[in-house]
Amino acid sequence: MLTPVADFSYDLPEELIAQIPIEPRDASRFLVLDRNSGEIRHRDRFSEIIDELNAGDVLVFNVSKVFKARLQIDGFEVFVLKVRDGEIDALVKPGRKAGIGFRIGDLEVVSKTEDGIVTLKSSMTVPEMFAFCESAGSVPTPPYVTAELADPDRYQTVYAKSIGSVAAPTAGLHFTPELIDRARSKGVQIEEVTLHVGIGTFRPVQTDHIEDHVMHAEFVEIDALTAQRIRSAKNECRRVIAVGTTTVRVLEGVVATIGELAEYRGELNVFITPGFRFQIVDGLVTNFHLPKSTLLMLVSAFAGRDHVLTAYQEAIVQKYRFFSFGDAMFIR
Repeated sequence: MLTPVADFSYDLPEELIAQIPIEPRDASRFLVLDRNSGEIRHRDRFSEIIDELNAGDVLVFNVSKVFKARLQIDGFEVFVLKVRDGEIDALVKPGRKAGIGFRIGDLEVVSKTEDGIVTLKSSMTVPEMFAFCESAGSVPTPPYVTAELADPDRYQTVYAKSIGSVAAPTAGLHFTPELIDRARSKGVQIEEVTLHVGIGTFRPVQTDHIEDHVMHAEFVEIDALTAQRIRSAKNECRRVIAVGTTTVRVLEGVVATIGELAEYRGELNVFITPGFRFQIVDGLVTNFHLPKSTLLMLVSAFAGRDHVLTAYQEAIVQKYRFFSFGDAMFIR
């Protein structure tokens, strides 16, 4: 039986869409949801997540770094999605003019997919293209954020290391260096993985049923020692808590692809929906996601659609802030 995308919809007052990040980072509110019972609790400040963590827990961060992916070239917007030596994949506006052979500045259109992704030939290497984006591009904040971002670093996690994302892994925006240090001092184990956020994360679902949606692949990386330490935690019945849905997709996607959590470097396009069998993740720090999004479907797979939508309605009643710069949830 097919699952309607409409099952993952909800009505959100526009004024609850956060337009600017809260200061300081860990001052947002957060809602605690028990994924088994559906019990909901409210916390005043995200920094209180320390009280939800136990010694021995493993907190896993996605250390991908956002680059300035939105370029304006000769009257075109070129939204860079993936960078390779000698070419890039991008969304181009206005796209109707960008036929095969068309040139946008020094970039030449060499192919175009049915869903509008354009491959552009470039003379630049990967490092050169990233450097060009940093010098000429702008921060790729989501379209529902209409306010200008005063500090571009606020769309970057404090632990970002590996450049390659076109959108921030936003659950991590709530963490400060001091909060991470407090977690370590409490005996929480910190681990790092990488998923470069691309169109697979933010492209809307345009099918009527979730089974018909095709995820675009995104680059992920987990090293052998990190995988081994997380496996050891699981064997010792210690909780593995993912910071963000992107981290979930690394941990669970690798297992679903190769059968175990082990060293992996490459692309994954695992689509996590209700019915998915989680084998690694025991807890999830996440934001409040858009209606009908793949992210809301993943969270619903983890905690149950009814529990999640009930929590969202409670968050709306309590006037939580939603989406990228909004408040947080801890699903345990």
